Amino acid sequence: MSQSLRISLSLSAVSVAASFACALAALPTASFAATPITVTSKAATDGPIRYTVKVTSKQFGNSQETRTIRSGESDDFTWKTVPPGGPVPATSDCPDYASLPVDSNGAMIRQTQIRFAPIVAKDGVATVQMNFQAQTPHGTKDITSEGKTLKCPNYTAVSQVVRFTMPTNGSTKTLTLNDGSQVAVSAKR
Repeated sequence: MSQSLRISLSLSAVSVAASFACALAALPTASFAATPITVTSKAATDGPIRYTVKVTSKQFGNSQETRTIRSGESDDFTWKTVPPGGPVPATSDCPDYASLPVDSNGAMIRQTQIRFAPIVAKDGVATVQMNFQAQTPHGTKDITSEGKTLKCPNYTAVSQVVRFTMPTNGSTKTLTLNDGSQVAVSAKR
C-alpha cells in the first residue's frame, strides 16, 4: 500500500471519530443524568422541645423539673417529698397500702405525679393533655379490719385531667387545678 493511501485512510478514521464525538456532545445531557431521588418521608419539623413543669401547692408541696421530649411523646414526672410533720406510719394491712407513696421504712409521704403529653402543630402551638395526681397524709385514722383495729394514714388524694394549648416560644402557661394547686408550664425549642 502506498504511503499516500495510508495517510488518506488515517485521516478518514480521524474524521469519523471526530464526527462521532461531536454527535455525542450534541445529545441532550438528560439522557445521561442519574435517576432522581424521591423523598418518601421527612423528619418532624418540631424537633425536641424543652418543657419546664413547676407545681406550687399548699397541700402537695412545690416541685419543678425540666425535660426534653418530642411532639407525640409523653413524659411522667414524679416528685416524692416529706410532708409537714414527717412521714405517717403505715402497715401493709392498711387498705390501699400498695397504692400509697411510702418511704424506705414503709411510712406514707407526699407524692405528686404529672403525665405530660404534647402534640406540636407546624405553627409551634402545642396542644397538651396533662394528668395530675397527688396524695398526702394528714395524720392517722383508726380502721377495723378482720376484727383488728389498725392505725392507717388519713390521706387526701386528687386526680385531674387538663387539656390546654400553649406556644413553644418560652412563655409560661399557668393552670389552677380544682384543689387550688398551680401548674406552670413553659416550652422552648
